[in-house]
Amino acid sequence: MHAKFTRRSLLAAGASMMALGALPSAYAQGKTKLRFSCAFNEQDLRASAYKAFAAAIKDDFDLEPYWSNSLYKQGTELVAMERGNLELCNLAPADISNQVPAWSLMTSAYLFRDPEHLKKTFKSDVGREFIKMARDKLGVQIITPVYFGSRQVNLKPDRTIKTPADMAGLKLRMPPGEYWQFLGEAIGANPTPVAFTEVYTALQTGAIDGQDNPLVTSRQMKFYEVTTQFVLTSHVIGYDVMAITTKIWDAMTSAQQAKFQAAADKAMDDNTAKYKAQEKETIDFFKSDGKKVYTPDLDAFRTYAQKKYLAKYGAEWPKGALERINAL
Repeated sequence: MHAKFTRRSLLAAGASMMALGALPSAYAQGKTKLRFSCAFNEQDLRASAYKAFAAAIKDDFDLEPYWSNSLYKQGTELVAMERGNLELCNLAPADISNQVPAWSLMTSAYLFRDPEHLKKTFKSDVGREFIKMARDKLGVQIITPVYFGSRQVNLKPDRTIKTPADMAGLKLRMPPGEYWQFLGEAIGANPTPVAFTEVYTALQTGAIDGQDNPLVTSRQMKFYEVTTQFVLTSHVIGYDVMAITTKIWDAMTSAQQAKFQAAADKAMDDNTAKYKAQEKETIDFFKSDGKKVYTPDLDAFRTYAQKKYLAKYGAEWPKGALERINAL
């Protein structure tokens, strides 16, 4: 009877522990917290995409967002990830190329034809090679590209632009910095560094002939008020990458990784669709405002730009990688 009483006591005690939530650690473990850093604010389309992504993975992960670089300054997130102080990030490709020179290819002009080509590249064999570079050298797993608009040329002079030769002599505002100034040269212009906050006045006074930005930005900043045309050069398909530390990624089961990847792909595909719709609506707005909006000879621009980039940076790029991406 004593032995039966003891077993019953143990069973009763176990039931009490379950009722109170005092379970062994295997049952009591919480979800993995993912601190997430990005440069954009909470009103950005990309913030909506990341919120949708967070909802899709909420059974396994608790995403803790820090918008507008409120946790780490822009450009320092990768170091924070390498040190284990940040789990998830919307990372600029240029930050990767600062540590992995081969990645400068992934930041070059006219590498990607459109958002679909961007996605296809990252899913391809050559894209997986660049993902592996980042993993091996930096300890981060790249999940998916995050599209945020294509850069287009916006000019004040009423000069028709068909090829890079037609850009000769035009003072095109580009952000300060060697990378941006070279980008201006790579599309045939005379790059002129001007602070973003001074662009409207510089266009108005004729200090510059034009500027380049995503169409939505040009509308928000009212650059169309002091210019005559938009040339759809699409010289940079703007994107960042969703990146997670390999420590977190490798700790997932294969099923969790598949669910995580599928949720990211779905959220960012929806994000791309929203950006493309916004760009189309903006083009219609510019046309209704009387602005010329047209597409130049993109093959001529691509050939000119890639030749420039190969001459300056080609030695850093994996042999044949550019050609393989072009062929996709």
